[in-house]
Parts: sequence; structure tokens; C-alpha cells
Amino acid sequence: MRIRTILPLIFLVSASFAFAAPAVTTVKSEKGDVLAGENGMTLYTFKKDEKGESYCNDDCAKAWPPFMAKSDDKPDGAYTIIKREDGSMQWAKDGMPLYYWVKDTKSGDVTGDGFKGVWDAARP
Repeated sequence: MRIRTILPLIFLVSASFAFAAPAVTTVKSEKGDVLAGENGMTLYTFKKDEKGESYCNDDCAKAWPPFMAKSDDKPDGAYTIIKREDGSMQWAKDGMPLYYWVKDTKSGDVTGDGFKGVWDAARP
């Protein structure tokens, strides 16, 4: 009798600690709908990256901060987690690493879209 009572409780407690995809939303911009992080800022992809691998490090990552994953985050659907050159973890969509752009100042800004022909706003 006691095990039957404890098992549902264990399930509820463990389910409350499960984490899924990042808090990503869709926001309207002058260029249409784009993906944004939980802070409302547009997310971008870098054409020089490969699926599952980021090539934006050091100075690049200062201008294009990676959309970081926490150690207890779990991939979900199109959203995966990749390991960066420095060992930190970053969210990716469809295998492509996601970044912010330091020159965006408010939700819906897409000032990095098309930057130098290698940065694109991430689309839903």
C-alpha cells in the first residue's frame, strides 16, 4: 500500500524538475515574424556555422552573444543544445546555433538581419 502512495509522488516531484525547450517566442518585426529569446530580443543564425557547431567565438561572440542553455535544460523538438568551443552550452534550432545581436535594443529589432551577408534573423 505504501509503494502505491509513494510512486505517484515521486513522479510529480521528478516531473516538476524536467526542463524542455528554451523560452522562445515569436515577435513581429519590420521584416515579418522572427524568433526571440525570453527577453524579447531577436535571435539570429550565422551562415558560417554548421549544424551542431558554432564558429562564432571570442570577439564574434562579444558582438553576437550565444543564446545559452542552462546545465539542466533539455532539447525538445527542433530545439537542440550544442557544445561550444569553450565547453559552454548553446541552444540551436534545426541544428543551427542561435545568437543575439548587441545592437538590437528592443523587442522586434532586427538590425542584424542580413549583416555582412552572413547573419539572418531566425524564423519560426
